Amino acid sequence: MGTLVAFLLVVALFVILGAGVWIGIAVLGVAFIGMELFTTRPAGDALALTVWGSLSSWTLTALPLFVWMGEILLKTRLSEGMFRGLAPWLQWLPGRLLHTNIIGCTIFAAVSGSSAATCATIGKITLPELAKRNYPEQISLGSLAGAGTLGLLIPPSIIMIVYGVAADVSIGKLFIAGVIPGLMLGALFMGYTIFWSLRNAALIPPADIHLDFAGKLSESRHLIPVMLLIVAVLGSIYAGVATATEAAALGVVGALIVSAVQRTLTWRTFVDSLMAATRLYCMIALILAGSAFLALSMGFIGLPRQLAETIGSLNLPPFALIMLLMVFFVILGCFLDGISMVVLTMAVLLPTLQTAGIDLLWFGVFIVVVVEMAQITPPVGFNLFVLQGMTKHQINTIAVAAFPYFLMMVLAVLAIWFFPALVTFLPSQMKL
Repeated sequence: MGTLVAFLLVVALFVILGAGVWIGIAVLGVAFIGMELFTTRPAGDALALTVWGSLSSWTLTALPLFVWMGEILLKTRLSEGMFRGLAPWLQWLPGRLLHTNIIGCTIFAAVSGSSAATCATIGKITLPELAKRNYPEQISLGSLAGAGTLGLLIPPSIIMIVYGVAADVSIGKLFIAGVIPGLMLGALFMGYTIFWSLRNAALIPPADIHLDFAGKLSESRHLIPVMLLIVAVLGSIYAGVATATEAAALGVVGALIVSAVQRTLTWRTFVDSLMAATRLYCMIALILAGSAFLALSMGFIGLPRQLAETIGSLNLPPFALIMLLMVFFVILGCFLDGISMVVLTMAVLLPTLQTAGIDLLWFGVFIVVVVEMAQITPPVGFNLFVLQGMTKHQINTIAVAAFPYFLMMVLAVLAIWFFPALVTFLPSQMKL
């Protein structure tokens, strides 16, 4: 029954999307159909409560603020300064400025803790600059979609907090455990970008800057405004003086101050950045509301619990269990957001994991990596939706561009399985 319901809902989603309905409305529609046909809960009442609850979260306030910060950097040309400062240092690396997507997402992931905010903010800065320099759009989109997922793994991470509470694992240790895998995943993304660039060297614009070391240092001065902004946001979070939302507000104020000092801020750029951020966030918020209602609908139908119980009853050896769970969570990610996946399945899976002798700290990092995979897996890959809203490309086009980075995440799962110290070494050195 569960498989049939899942199949019917996927068909309904593709039919509604194919009709040209907005993504957020399409997801809400599928969730409403599932709730109305396969549960006894009143769908209208559940819809109202879920949409309000998903969009009235104080934590979520950080997302539009980070998006606005990115728009200010874009509209006031601070992003051009960032590229001008990075360009001389990346000219020798195959792929050159394509790596700004990955480096930018890795840094910003430590600020936001949100995959959507990381993807949207860095994309607003990098995609126009890469297009202006004639970098291939497919690899630009793919590297951004993949690297944007690092917002979930590099601490702080909301999903890690939810998992830590559900599995009774130290959240501090989970945060520390995510550092090495996060950096490793960033390195894998850069490695694939280098590989692609070597195989498609003719498509990469030639190096246009040839400077000695002193010249590179001189050009690096253009990085100072953006780096000061990042240090202010990061520092306020890790010093414990600001929450992520407060730090996001600090980032907006800082971006306005820096652009005013540089005399690039005008009333026109202020209004344009505010309106662009509002439009982008409204698109993201509608998808968030749809995802939350779809998660509730799936929960009432009982599909995640049924699948988790089925996996637990197979009595598989540890490696086979992990591989099956990877496939399970990626498929589940076609319908649910990461937090809902954790909440709806962990109570059922925990006994199975403990019986198999799997370290719950290690599993916390594993589940975040596979949730990252789901972020770039259609039909409900959230990073794909964000990029579609920004670029107006079809979901399938972006998904194809992101697929190699999906494979890098599979490689990361294998790496942490065969070398678990990648996850456990740093937490073992800390007294938490």
